[in-house]
Amino acid sequence: MALHTWLIYLTAVIGLALTPGPNGLLALTHGALYGHRRTLWTICGGVCGFVILMALSMFGLAALLKASAEALTLLKWLGGAYLVWLGFQLWRAPPLHLGTVAPAAQKPGSVLLRQGLLSALSNPKVILFYGAFLPQFLDPAGDLWLQFAVMALTFALVEGLTEYLLARSAQRIRPWLERSGKGFNRCCGGLFALMGCALPLTR
Repeated sequence: MALHTWLIYLTAVIGLALTPGPNGLLALTHGALYGHRRTLWTICGGVCGFVILMALSMFGLAALLKASAEALTLLKWLGGAYLVWLGFQLWRAPPLHLGTVAPAAQKPGSVLLRQGLLSALSNPKVILFYGAFLPQFLDPAGDLWLQFAVMALTFALVEGLTEYLLARSAQRIRPWLERSGKGFNRCCGGLFALMGCALPLTR
């Protein structure tokens, strides 16, 4: 991949990472509830999910989904249902109290990792987006595997850093959560549920 092509790709990826989405919201929520260090599990899960979707796009699943409206519809409903379920869990979560946040009271890293992964994978329209987005930066005469590795690594670093900054800034609002944490949980849970309801309706 030529340097000028990579710079254009980097600019586009930064713009994508700054666009609000389920994983950014999840990183913000987990950063406030569990701290930015433990939220690294969530971020790693989300980044892995996005890289998997990029790989699926590169290797033909985008064409399959375009050819099968039923498959895309099914994936949309499953992804939407997961986001609604995640929102329901956040809605029911008790407000955070700083004095009670102990390691034993926090979710295991594997749970945070899985939530980040499933949140990323729950949006199948990303596969179609990557299917249209990534080819713009590919050189058919070059090594496609190497180009994919460069693009995937670039995206993973930019997305991971963006979500980490969200998680780190969210820690500053933890004292506020002691006063209105239930409302925060319900706000984030409601946003997840709205995303989940809207996802199957997108074209």
